[in-house]
Amino acid sequence: MKITARTSARSPSLDLRGVKAELIQSRRDKARCQRQLAKHHYLGEIQAVGEQLFYAIKDAGGQWLGVCVFCAASRRLRARDAWIGWTEEQRRRRLALVVNNCRFLLLPDKTVPNLGSRSLRLILERLSGDWQGRYGHPVLVVESFVDPEQFCGTVYTASGWLELGQTDGFGRVGRDFYVAHDKPKRLFVRELCRKARRSLQAESLKPALAEVERRVAPRPTQGVGEIRSLVQRLKAIPDYRRRIGLYPLWSLVAICVLAHLCDAPRGQKDLVKFAKGLSQGQRRALGIRRLPDGRYPAPSQPTFCRMMKHLDAAALEQVLLQYQHQIRGPAPKDELIVLDGKEPHAGGGHSVLTAVSVPSQHYLGSAMVDQKTNEIPVARELFHRLDLEGRNVSLDALHTQTQTARELVLEHGADYLLTVKDNQPTVRQNIEKIVPPPPADFSPLATKRPISESAGV
Repeated sequence: MKITARTSARSPSLDLRGVKAELIQSRRDKARCQRQLAKHHYLGEIQAVGEQLFYAIKDAGGQWLGVCVFCAASRRLRARDAWIGWTEEQRRRRLALVVNNCRFLLLPDKTVPNLGSRSLRLILERLSGDWQGRYGHPVLVVESFVDPEQFCGTVYTASGWLELGQTDGFGRVGRDFYVAHDKPKRLFVRELCRKARRSLQAESLKPALAEVERRVAPRPTQGVGEIRSLVQRLKAIPDYRRRIGLYPLWSLVAICVLAHLCDAPRGQKDLVKFAKGLSQGQRRALGIRRLPDGRYPAPSQPTFCRMMKHLDAAALEQVLLQYQHQIRGPAPKDELIVLDGKEPHAGGGHSVLTAVSVPSQHYLGSAMVDQKTNEIPVARELFHRLDLEGRNVSLDALHTQTQTARELVLEHGADYLLTVKDNQPTVRQNIEKIVPPPPADFSPLATKRPISESAGV
């Protein structure tokens, strides 16, 4: 338990109505808080990292009666996670909405009956708002541990906390490494607002909470087996190096693919950050080679830059098409093929013309559009790499060219859907004269009926 309070026979009388909880703001008061913990708390001062709040419990005259500290919640707690009912990925992305009461100290010579429960209630009433003010998001659930060899947890029970049972007796010493300490703790939790657990397990967070998920770096959800399957496919891409160091080409490409699948940014700096977030097991599955100390390292920015400069794009595309066919099957033959160009956020002025099937969104191929040209000739070259026989092909107004339409029909056996805008007035006028407008299914005015009529009154 993170609370220490020993009732003294010399405890002064205290009017609990004058007790108040104040958020510690200054370094001086925080240092004072740490000194009190080091002197009176059985666990000593707190070495918390990340988001944390310190509170001072004071009487009406401003004298300190105790301190209370909250920090980031435990990463994994089987009983807590089952109580909340969220998925593993939801837990990873929303854990910042749960906090841990890591220290609660009432000074030995200041303690009186009911001081602990009143102090805790005052703090919890303001905790979420204080967290919002300091870190830009509220908190929904608070947890705490009680050492059964030291305390009974009465103050938590009296304050409306729910006991979920005992922990498994493991402590985390690394990102994915836990060691048994054989000292299980009693776990207490409490919701700070109505339906807090429902919010945490919802498919989408409310707008006021969504910022928490946006701050969490994306991580791949694929298991080791899926990553190894992907790597085996990517080994078909020829490596541009004669001597391979720590990072085979397929490992680097697989990192890019995983970043794409979880919608992570994919600039060189972003990929470095993404790779550093991979676990040792994931790096091993990617085929990264081990260092003498047994660790699997993460690639640097120059490594990704060289890979992108020398990678055989055509070979990569063929591998990705084969992998897509294995996972999703062939693209439906009766679907529309859409070609569209987009400029990547960090593309340096280049754009990419991509062909996909709609609505299934099967990837069919792409080509880089150099700054010295435009999409028109690139699209005509891309036609030769696509199976367009008997298909409908759609392009935007830039491609409404006689030569493009002729090649689609005569060379590739396709039909086209091209956009005509006011920048081609003659073509638009001819279409309006020759092609009758489509019949309207209903008149918009027909929906403007009196309320009594539409309601059947």
